[in-house]
Amino acid sequence: VQLQASGGGLVQTGGSLRLSCSASGSIFRIDDMKWYRQAPGKERELVATVTSGGSTTYAESAKGRFTISRDNAKKTVYLQMNSLKPEDTADYYCSADVGFYNSAGEMVLQRDYWGQGTLVTVSS
Repeated sequence: VQLQASGGGLVQTGGSLRLSCSASGSIFRIDDMKWYRQAPGKERELVATVTSGGSTTYAESAKGRFTISRDNAKKTVYLQMNSLKPEDTADYYCSADVGFYNSAGEMVLQRDYWGQGTLVTVSS
């Protein structure tokens, strides 16, 4: 199983970015999908969560500016980030609660299966 994130980059204050994270592999089920971020010298922060049914929750810092969504057919989660601020600068990571078949053909359920980060830099 792999979670591949993309869409990070350099943007000016007030700008927008859209992050994507696609899951691949022998997956039979994906429950919650999440975006986290970690700024240099700070702890990892949960930014947003979307359930398999489409319900969403956000960190206070993201409310009103970020929108999380998912395409279940594509096994992809998105994070639309608007009105970006310098304090949004961080590595952004996706995670998912994934059900998959391991190499032995066994069904495995794993919470917070992590993808690699994508760097977002917001210049002032």
